[in-house]
Amino acid sequence: MPSRKNNRPRIGVPWRTFIEEMQGRRGAFERYLRAVRTAGGEPVEISLSLTPAELTRMAKSLDGFILPGSPADVEPRRFGSSGHPQNASPDKRREHTDDGLLEHALATVKPVLAICYGAQLLNVHLHGTLVQDIPSEVQNVMDHDGGEARNEALHPIRVERGTLAELAGVPTVRVNSSHHQAVRAPGRGLRVTARATDGVIEAVEWTAGPGWVVGVQWHPERMPSDAFASALFRRLVEEARGATKMPKRHARRARHHTRRSTRSR
Repeated sequence: MPSRKNNRPRIGVPWRTFIEEMQGRRGAFERYLRAVRTAGGEPVEISLSLTPAELTRMAKSLDGFILPGSPADVEPRRFGSSGHPQNASPDKRREHTDDGLLEHALATVKPVLAICYGAQLLNVHLHGTLVQDIPSEVQNVMDHDGGEARNEALHPIRVERGTLAELAGVPTVRVNSSHHQAVRAPGRGLRVTARATDGVIEAVEWTAGPGWVVGVQWHPERMPSDAFASALFRRLVEEARGATKMPKRHARRARHHTRRSTRSR
């Protein structure tokens, strides 16, 4: 197993898309790595070209995971839809990688922070569904995709419970926004913990068993000076450090809950 630098938890981050990895386009990807370093962790890049066996070996060497955003959309057939004209093409390699990491993390009680596309994939992995195009499917909705300029203007969300409520310390916070899809029906074991003022789901958290899994619809990696965003990455690193000391009985309990939540995928 690779050594940890200065005892920093190793946080795995898969590439956003297979095309970006092949072309070496690191701009957006580097923001996630930088956020992990700033929070006290050691970021580890995860290729989308790994075989299932290689991915399993890689996952075993890591203490926690970030599932980053992506310009792709999750394959709609996975949640019983025929698709939408506004959908971007799916990225099968990214989906297979995230699925493998989630199966490992949930079974071993390793923490996961899923961001934007990552949160949507987390939800579908646990049999949830998605709003495929917010502007055309949700009435009286605010601008969630940043408009034509994609300026990611901040908007308020209501933090209802869970880890996010603890980190925020207040019922309403402002976050950035750059997405056209969102969670519709939460997946098995997930609970909604934040919504935008128009009702769009902004965060979900795992509650079906032990372990720390949080999915947020916004992009905290793009808000390095924001206290709430920074606290979210620090909590991930703290949870990853604690996961290495998790009693075996908790891991057994986690595997039991995971089998129930992901059965018949």
